[in-house]
Amino acid sequence: MKGNLSLAAGAVIVAALLILAAAGPGLDRNDPLAINLGQVLAGPSIGHPLGCDALGRDMLARTIWGARISVGIAAAVVGVSLIIGSLIGGAAALAGGRIDELLMRTVDVLLAFPGILLAIALAAILGPGLIDMVIALAAMGWTGYARLVRGEILSLRERDYVQAARGLGATESRLLLRHLLPAVAGPLAVQASFGVGGIVIAEAALSFLGLGIPPPQPTWGGMLDEGRAFLLVAPHLTTVPGLAIGLSVLGFNFLGDGLGQIFGRQGER
Repeated sequence: MKGNLSLAAGAVIVAALLILAAAGPGLDRNDPLAINLGQVLAGPSIGHPLGCDALGRDMLARTIWGARISVGIAAAVVGVSLIIGSLIGGAAALAGGRIDELLMRTVDVLLAFPGILLAIALAAILGPGLIDMVIALAAMGWTGYARLVRGEILSLRERDYVQAARGLGATESRLLLRHLLPAVAGPLAVQASFGVGGIVIAEAALSFLGLGIPPPQPTWGGMLDEGRAFLLVAPHLTTVPGLAIGLSVLGFNFLGDGLGQIFGRQGER
């Protein structure tokens, strides 16, 4: 870990984001939904450090609540995708033959399409909402984990400890859950770190297009959409959520890069 600047920077940014999402509402007493027509498009001030939007709502409070939504959705999507992808990839690697071929060709077909376009299509069909957004994003997110787990398990399934467990009567499901998946936890952690950043961008894109959490709930993508009409007169309306998205993605990418350096060095030993 010594000299791993990416991990340190990523950990600091991600920790700050998580603290802001968890404890932020207690730090800023302003109501993110409260309309104040006397503060319409107001710039940063002592009472409103990040200014106010077109309805006089506090931008700091809305950014904090947007962080809770983005982090919550990203965690849910990555968690669901990781579980589904790990089970499917592990099953394909252990089963082999036609089952492996069928599952991996399905993954290849899904990966052939731009994930965000399929997510937009699913979100349009399902409609706006928290659960629907998680379903739309997770429906495409599991494929990368499935391919990663399959590749790792193919290189592990012939190891001595796996053969010993199989010789002692361990079932395929027990081999997968107790011996093989824990062995690929490192690469999965790296993939998940990058995945969270990708989901933050995808969630913001869907909200920007009106396919995410419906207003008046504050989301970073929705705030960008609302602020673009006032880009010249009130640039803080787009700058604030844009910086929030950029810093969040940068933090998770730094974290993933740092974890990759650690597990890469462990794999070389």
